[in-house]
Amino acid sequence: MHRTGPRFNWLHSGLFWRTFLLLAILMMTSMTVWISSYRVLERTPRARQLAAQVVSIVTITRAALTHSAPDLRRELLFDLASNEGIRIYPLESSDRVEPTPESEIGLALQENIRNTLGRDTHFAGKVNDVAGFWVSFSIEDDEYWLMLERDRIENFTSLQLLGWGASIFGLSLLGALFISGLINQPLARLTAAARDIAKGKQPAPLPEQGPTEIREANRSFNQMVDDLNQIESDRAIILAGISHDLRTPITRMQLEIEMAPLSAEARQGMSADIAQMDAIIGQFLDYARPADAASFSTVDVSALLHDCAREAERLPDLRITTNIAAQMQLRGNQTDLKRVVNNLIENARRYGKTAGTEVAEIDIRSLIENGKSILEIADHGPGVPETEIDRLLRPFTRMDAARGQANGAGLGLAIVQRIVKRHGAQLHLGRGKDGRGLAVRIAF
Repeated sequence: MHRTGPRFNWLHSGLFWRTFLLLAILMMTSMTVWISSYRVLERTPRARQLAAQVVSIVTITRAALTHSAPDLRRELLFDLASNEGIRIYPLESSDRVEPTPESEIGLALQENIRNTLGRDTHFAGKVNDVAGFWVSFSIEDDEYWLMLERDRIENFTSLQLLGWGASIFGLSLLGALFISGLINQPLARLTAAARDIAKGKQPAPLPEQGPTEIREANRSFNQMVDDLNQIESDRAIILAGISHDLRTPITRMQLEIEMAPLSAEARQGMSADIAQMDAIIGQFLDYARPADAASFSTVDVSALLHDCAREAERLPDLRITTNIAAQMQLRGNQTDLKRVVNNLIENARRYGKTAGTEVAEIDIRSLIENGKSILEIADHGPGVPETEIDRLLRPFTRMDAARGQANGAGLGLAIVQRIVKRHGAQLHLGRGKDGRGLAVRIAF
């Protein structure tokens, strides 16, 4: 499968940036087409208009100079320069002339002026290092330069047009950011709420306002959350009720077994069956127990792990190796955290016996990694196929074929997962370091 490089992952993972980029490309394309069309369509009419203006100035100036008294021409030239920005200079063969900057509108302008003033009309961008728009004209046999300021000819230079375009594009990008946020904010809020549900948290109700589609989606999501909470509550009540109702006859059966005239072997077997039933009921109660974040406090995980390991070492079929970091603490429910550790140890004891022996070798390790408290419990048993690991977390699932037949309801790891979610932690199942057994890693 083709994968995009890490520099472009944001484009494929974020709807906000994808929407923003599409809007930006659309606006940039529209502005480019508009500017190109404007320049093409506006070039010829503007060249004609400017040519008519220049021709009028030259004609009027020439007429004024021709019909004015010689002693008043100096004053006339001064008035033209100061009031109209028009300067008249004699055209000399020694003038240092630089051509006008080449542009499409400039060439069209010169062609229109030549058509009116004559083909021998000259143009320059600089004369004797003085910049401007220079056009030649003649009075009888004398040649003159008429110089206009370039701003009078080029109302909008390319740089100014680029500046206006950049300003408009910047404002358009701000609008695109606002539109993208307006579109993606409800989706981001919905995603965050769904993520909270996946972590076992109770999200705040989504606002049922805005466009019809968003309002209906939020209303449906809120209804789904309420239905899930009701289902969870009903399931907890049912499981707790069944488990509670079963405890009474089990206790009565245990008492009758003790008083019945049975052989020691029969009594021991029946007591073991009842103990198994009682353990299964206990699992039901643990699984049905609702979350109670208010009971969280600071828990000394290091001491808790040492206590669980010391209690488990009393069993003859367990061999435990510990590597526990000192003074590791976190916020949580101590009873639930101890239940997690005990369930994992019991799961390894039942299913993770080392090949050729009746002993389960268990490694308990804890450490601080990247600011997270890590707990690992691994066995050296037969392990679980990679394709079946995810099934272990499902309620009432037992991998008897891969891990050996054992008693239980298949709720041990499901209970662990529920408690881990309540604590906002991450649970990962995989192979042990040597490729054998099952390793459970919890990151708090």
